[in-house]
Amino acid sequence: MAIQIKTLEQLKIMRKAGLLVGQTLELLRSSIKVGMRTDALDAIAEANIKRGGGTSNFKGYHGFPATICVSINDEIVHGIPGDRVIEDGDVVSIDCGAIIDGWHGDAAISVGVGSVDPGDQKMMDVCEESMWRGIAAGGAGVKLSNIGHAIEEYVKSQGTYGILQEYGGHGIGTEMHQEPHVLNFGKPGSGPEITAGFALAVEPMITRGTHKTKVLSDDWTVVSADKSRGAHFENSYCLLPDGKVFVITALDGGRSKLGALGVEISDLLA
Repeated sequence: MAIQIKTLEQLKIMRKAGLLVGQTLELLRSSIKVGMRTDALDAIAEANIKRGGGTSNFKGYHGFPATICVSINDEIVHGIPGDRVIEDGDVVSIDCGAIIDGWHGDAAISVGVGSVDPGDQKMMDVCEESMWRGIAAGGAGVKLSNIGHAIEEYVKSQGTYGILQEYGGHGIGTEMHQEPHVLNFGKPGSGPEITAGFALAVEPMITRGTHKTKVLSDDWTVVSADKSRGAHFENSYCLLPDGKVFVITALDGGRSKLGALGVEISDLLA
């Protein structure tokens, strides 16, 4: 399938969906606490997306039963919210998406709850920074694999972490998952050239142990094979006609984080 190239007007609608996703994740970040059930987080997300004029792109996706994915500790991605109670010291990864006027936004965060182990906090910090490094490497005229290379190089420079191999980022637009697949590792200089109209979700997933995973009996939840804890961060960004990037799921468009990496943000979606 060909890569979907978006017009500026289409990207403006995607920004609405992306902004709703970013706002929902910030609401969840401020709401999460010890003793809360994961389905309570799901209810908060569902209500906020509805208030914002969007619909969930997760609920019903291949039968997924909830508005968000909530994955705890050795659960890396695709955890199903339910009656599990969040405990002190848990690492909670939340993946959220929304649709407005047929266009999608998709992003994820990991949050330490209560008394967080310093090693867990560092893992989350490394994962998040690697995502920004990946986006910074995905500017105009570069090859797609430069994103994964930047992520891998940064993660490896920070310690011994497992980078998930079977899961990665993706194109996004009129569907949540589109071509191309965006690896979180690899050599630079291969794949399609990133041009204006590209929209990509960049989402590194790392563990404090192995990169190997297995899927639980619910056919959704992905856990580390060695039970090591993991983290997951994601943002959706686009390349605009002015040759600059804009992070559609970041509240500030990516200005603070990418600015610190020397990347200029487009004003076309501001």
